[in-house]
Amino acid sequence: MATLPVYRWRLAPDGYATYRQLRALGLRPGGQDVVAQVERPRRRRGPLVAYLYRIDEAKPVRPMTPARWAALAKANAARRTCPACRRDAGYVIPSSLGMCTACAFPDNAPEGS
Repeated sequence: MATLPVYRWRLAPDGYATYRQLRALGLRPGGQDVVAQVERPRRRRGPLVAYLYRIDEAKPVRPMTPARWAALAKANAARRTCPACRRDAGYVIPSSLGMCTACAFPDNAPEGS
């Protein structure tokens, strides 16, 4: 395997972008391999590494289909539904509690719930 060119933070040449930068441009890597990497030094740990892709070989992001929108809505609804009382909490249930705050702390629950 060939080694990748390594650039210092903020010194990558034009024409390269990270995954997040591609997404901000409405693009995706589209199956291309990583062509370079950027390293940001840190004091007590290893450097932060970001992989770079060529912008000219990137492809447009696939649009969301109605089925994908429906699946995303269903997944978000499942994250808001309390497994104990089966009600929509109106917020994402914290994984640390595993249930809505009204079920986790019944002494602090407001009247009428």
